[in-house]
Amino acid sequence: MSGTEGLTSLAKAGGCAAKYSAARLEQLLDGLVPAEAHDLLVGLDPADDAAVYKLDETTALVFTVDFFPPVVDDPRAFGRIAATNALNDVFAMGGRPLLALSVTAFPEELPVEMLGEILAGAADAVREAGAILAGGHTIRDEEPKYGLAVVGTVHPDGVWRKSTAEAGDVVLLTKALGTGLVLQGVRDGVAPAGALEAATEAMCESNRDAADALRPFTPHAVTDVTGFGLLGHAHETASRSGVRIVLDAGALPALPGALELAEAGVRTGGDRRNREFAGPHVVSGASPELEALAYDPQTAGGLLVTLSADKRAVVEATFSAAGLPLHAVGCVEAGSGVALA
Repeated sequence: MSGTEGLTSLAKAGGCAAKYSAARLEQLLDGLVPAEAHDLLVGLDPADDAAVYKLDETTALVFTVDFFPPVVDDPRAFGRIAATNALNDVFAMGGRPLLALSVTAFPEELPVEMLGEILAGAADAVREAGAILAGGHTIRDEEPKYGLAVVGTVHPDGVWRKSTAEAGDVVLLTKALGTGLVLQGVRDGVAPAGALEAATEAMCESNRDAADALRPFTPHAVTDVTGFGLLGHAHETASRSGVRIVLDAGALPALPGALELAEAGVRTGGDRRNREFAGPHVVSGASPELEALAYDPQTAGGLLVTLSADKRAVVEATFSAAGLPLHAVGCVEAGSGVALA
């Protein structure tokens, strides 16, 4: 094979839709807790978007790794998307990335120039995030895969967790949903014109600026929306925080073409796995297409944020002044589970 055509044809599942089932992951990690470590601020009990280790009173390390098969045929765009997705884990913890290493699996039969383009796209994303791409590891594999291991820093008192939402919070989302639906629509040959371009642009967009705008307002809980879909990540936040999250289905922002594809019955394999994971904890009165949007696995999705409702107006004004999207999509209540109404 030569050129860029067909890169996604080598992938069994693309992007964060390739994630291991969240339900199986919970079972796998149950009881797998590191030895007692006083300075491990965030590890597996409970797990979050990245690990956090305290170095001293003013600095903690944020460490994550994320990689997946191709989501688009353009290798440079794929590298940028995969790198952005990994870097976003650091931003979701309130941190700033410092250093990244490539994690690469690539078929020897493909042109080395294609891998060079993947690495170039990743380097662009890392540089724009304020970090350095300093090396990595590459193995031979029939299915291409790319991602990053990323180290960043955060103040120990400034760590954002997904387990600390509070009743009375407003729920905010910084990116539109639907990347999984659009990418599946492209694979099925039914995606509307312009849908892939809009989804690619969204996946290449870093959460850095959104995190910087949010940081002064001390949010209660933050996570990034990726392979488990909005409802999967909302379920994680609700269950670990001991609260109920109520989402307004009509307020969910959708990428161009995503709802049209959902109405046509397009679904990813990740949709089924996300329903198995979060479905038992979700009460839904939404239409099938909006429900599909909420379960849709995202690649390099936005931040899902809860913060005091009395801060909503000034946060929205701050994002608007910076030209950043922000969507109020629900609220946090006393109770348990997730409602999509």
